[in-house]
Amino acid sequence: MYIKIHKRFAFILLLVLCGIPLCSQEKWKSGIIKDEFIYNESPFPSVHSATIEETPSGLVTAFFGGEYEGHPDVSIYVSRHANNTWTYPEKVAEGIVNDTLRKACYNPVLYQVPGGELLLFYKIGKNVQDWTGYMIRSFDDGKTWSAPEALPEDILGPIKNRPFLSGNKLICGSSTEDNGWQVHIEFTEDKGKTWRKTAPINSKPWNIIQPSILSHKNGTLQIVCRSQDEHVISAFSKDEGETWSDPIALYLPNNNSGIDAVTLHDGSHLMVYNHVRTKQSAYIDKARTPLNAAVSEDGITWRVAAILEDSPIGEYSYPSVIQSKDGIVHIVYTWRREKVKYVQLDPSQLNNEIIREGEWPE
Repeated sequence: MYIKIHKRFAFILLLVLCGIPLCSQEKWKSGIIKDEFIYNESPFPSVHSATIEETPSGLVTAFFGGEYEGHPDVSIYVSRHANNTWTYPEKVAEGIVNDTLRKACYNPVLYQVPGGELLLFYKIGKNVQDWTGYMIRSFDDGKTWSAPEALPEDILGPIKNRPFLSGNKLICGSSTEDNGWQVHIEFTEDKGKTWRKTAPINSKPWNIIQPSILSHKNGTLQIVCRSQDEHVISAFSKDEGETWSDPIALYLPNNNSGIDAVTLHDGSHLMVYNHVRTKQSAYIDKARTPLNAAVSEDGITWRVAAILEDSPIGEYSYPSVIQSKDGIVHIVYTWRREKVKYVQLDPSQLNNEIIREGEWPE
């Protein structure tokens, strides 16, 4: 006999069958004040790797979209928050190399220069090993953009996450994957006209990429990185990113998926990541779900804060996080490779519970 099941009832039934307490679902949504899609319709079927930034006239987000990741038609799109809504995704960069060759675009990163232009870094290549770094500039908060500027041959720009500005030195967390996974730092002191970089800073056996940069009250910088080593990996610098300590593993798990983190106005830190242990059986193997937020006072001891997505079906990944001048935290991330999700958090309303041995509390 066929029985029609209401979607909400079916979802609740799924949670019960998976052994997930219903009361905990509401608890971990505390602090979420907005949850919406950037768009409902788009000119592309697949999307990934969103980035978000605050400009003088409002929020701007960018992402790459196309047939599928790596397809030559994949381009960079931008959406602006205006009149209480997000604008339709507009193509601002594509991978046309010459009249006969076109490659995919990857990993846009936005950065608003204080009192200056909005920078958009991105990569072009057949694959990660073939990447070339590019950037474009906007002088009207993302409405129009300059012609593409190729970065120097050995410079890729910020690889996934937002740079950190110290004086006039823009400190960019970067990485390569053509000779193992290696992290390095790139610097520009003239808004992208000239560049220099460090040697790789990760010592074996760590395999790490895509660093996020945190700043501490004593002037120390910290990176937190995606890894192939089951944990978020971190290192510290006392000289504005010129040299770094040997990396260490944090208690936070990492399932080989991108993370992002930000230092908040009060000096504490917030990270968005997939809290999935590689041997955890509660979710599909290698799935990028759930998507979580954690907070820390020192960048080493982290406490669980919120769950942004908890469906066992789908991919919720590659977050980008900022805190705007009014104190609100803004997050964008990939939603099942179909859409870009936007979430607002009130950091004062988040949970703050200890993580024991890498396990998310019930």
